[in-house]
Amino acid sequence: MEIIVKKEKKFNYIEVGEGTPIIILHGLMGGLSNFEGVANYFPSKGYKVLIPELPIYTQSILRTNVKAFAKFVNDFIKHKGFDRVILLGNSLGGHIALYHTKMYPEKMLGLAITGSSGLYENAMGDSYPRRGDYEYIKKKAQDVFYDPAIATKELVDEVYDMANDRIKLIKTLTIAKSAIRHNMAKDLPKMHVPTCIIWGKNDKVTPPEVALEFDKLLPNSTLYWIDKCGHAAMMEHPDEFNALLESWLKKVNL
Repeated sequence: MEIIVKKEKKFNYIEVGEGTPIIILHGLMGGLSNFEGVANYFPSKGYKVLIPELPIYTQSILRTNVKAFAKFVNDFIKHKGFDRVILLGNSLGGHIALYHTKMYPEKMLGLAITGSSGLYENAMGDSYPRRGDYEYIKKKAQDVFYDPAIATKELVDEVYDMANDRIKLIKTLTIAKSAIRHNMAKDLPKMHVPTCIIWGKNDKVTPPEVALEFDKLLPNSTLYWIDKCGHAAMMEHPDEFNALLESWLKKVNL
């Protein structure tokens, strides 16, 4: 897929296809290309796939938090003129999608999360102060995946550069604190939007018990597992991820 980023007002985003909108929310370290498999697959199935660039490192410290990012997503939905959407989020993106669902349930057709924060915050900035150690950062990046080879040099360099950028590091730690502050445990039982949970059985960042807890607390959820898979299922097993998401969309008539 040739990635063409549209720039309109405060939004930079990718848009592919026509049909029911699926808006994808990337994680803290996640680039727009992390969801290339989803963006390639679903437009041929009658969906419009959109991936906005979240303002993780570009907003003021006061607006560097889960709630402000959820508002940004709602602003994007309004900008595009959508009535209701499906949100798909990985890691921090899943947390933002969950918080958006809490704040703006009337905008939600469906929700899909994978490796989402929101209940359990493990590796969202806790160890980044060791920022000068390339090998340590490389190991942390590899731990995100079941297959460490997925953590390419390009990806490791990106994380290393972020960890060595003082402003980005401060914002990463700010987001980590915000994720803990915006724990969703008490909110989830009140959220009745159809929810798809796709989880890697070998996720070290948000372990499998986190997925079980999400499934227990969300009243209208379906949980799917992917074997030999870490924190970013859509990157490690794109075909299986797409098949599971598509089967759920059919199941709930979306």
